[in-house]
Amino acid sequence: MNEPEALLFQRKAGCGKLKITSAILQQITAYAQLKPQQAEAGGILLGRFIVEADDVVIDEVTVPKTGDRRHRTGFWRSATPHQKTLNDSWFSSDGTCNYLGEWHTHPEPNPNPSGRDLNSWKEQLIKFAQDGISLFFVIVGTQHIAVWEATHKPFTYQKLKKI
Repeated sequence: MNEPEALLFQRKAGCGKLKITSAILQQITAYAQLKPQQAEAGGILLGRFIVEADDVVIDEVTVPKTGDRRHRTGFWRSATPHQKTLNDSWFSSDGTCNYLGEWHTHPEPNPNPSGRDLNSWKEQLIKFAQDGISLFFVIVGTQHIAVWEATHKPFTYQKLKKI
């Protein structure tokens, strides 16, 4: 997979754009499951809300850490080490670096969320998203990257289009 440039996505209902920087793309695509023995990988998305434009920038991620469980078709994130990274980033940014969602890999060219993924997204939204606030979910496939924006009350999710 070769995704050297930053990616830009149109958020749902004309709510601005989502940018994934090239540095982040290099980090997450390094875990693409290109070989049959490679396990899923994942972490959390961190970044900024550009309020005046309703844009969001993902400029930091966590990568697999000790305590995570990884299998060919499953990834379970250990909360504590990823939370420490989030806390450190939030404090060092004076509160501008926020939790934006989750990323993980799938062993398929054009990734789509599994039922387990959708249940996990619902849990994350209940824990971390206030009413009206979206979270983002990135799945890195073997050939493409796909992004969904999701909200709860009611639970809705939409695949974002690259622009």
